[in-house]
Amino acid sequence: MIRILLTFALVFATFTAPSFAAEKKADEKWISLFNGKDLSDWTIKIKGYPLGENFGNTFRVEDGLMKVRYDQYDKFDRKFGHIFYNKPFSHYVLRVEYRFVGDQAPEGEGWALRNSGAMLHGEAPETMGVDQDFPVSIEVQFLGGNGKDKRTTANLCTPGTNVVMDGKLFKPHCTSSTSPTFHGDQWVTVEVEVRGNEVMKHIINGETVLEYTQPQLDERDAHPKELAEKAGDIMLSGGTISLQSESHPIDFRKVELKVLEE
Repeated sequence: MIRILLTFALVFATFTAPSFAAEKKADEKWISLFNGKDLSDWTIKIKGYPLGENFGNTFRVEDGLMKVRYDQYDKFDRKFGHIFYNKPFSHYVLRVEYRFVGDQAPEGEGWALRNSGAMLHGEAPETMGVDQDFPVSIEVQFLGGNGKDKRTTANLCTPGTNVVMDGKLFKPHCTSSTSPTFHGDQWVTVEVEVRGNEVMKHIINGETVLEYTQPQLDERDAHPKELAEKAGDIMLSGGTISLQSESHPIDFRKVELKVLEE
């Protein structure tokens, strides 16, 4: 009986050890873009202010969270802001945990209630104009529920860009996902699978809620056209990642990325 038990134990160890090792290796592939301590790996650009100026201490780190706040604003006055991670990426999975809190800043746009987002395949912040609203990018829009209406999250908006959806060039500025609505101040996890110029998938609770291909610059606008001329191509295969300040306070608990093989 002892010999049988020892044999079983060896067999169990043989099959489980590689499995545990593989799980550990998979976990190690995730990179924490936000370190929970400071914004040392990020660059701020707020409309109307020079690159790097954090007007009103809009972006801050408190209690281990990256927070977007407007307590030093008299009014929002369309001071749209973005905080850029200092390294571009092309093929990856991005995972963001966020929650909306409190009340919208005074004179924030009506459409910006419980509204933020992650801007992907974006331009470098150095190429943005001082008074530019948004970086040219693919926006994964985060929306919070207002307590009564259906408001999906992980939607798509396209500042200065277009995508291909269902085999056709898709030019409308925004389109909704099929996600549930998340009311209140609850934490929400959004994942985005990005494979260069091939495909981008928005994922909520393990379910793909929106999918499209061939992200590209929209040459109908002057600035994206200029970027395309400099790049020699309208197709977007990579770029910056940034998070928004659009007038509603929001917390980011995790901003993680896993690089995928091209």
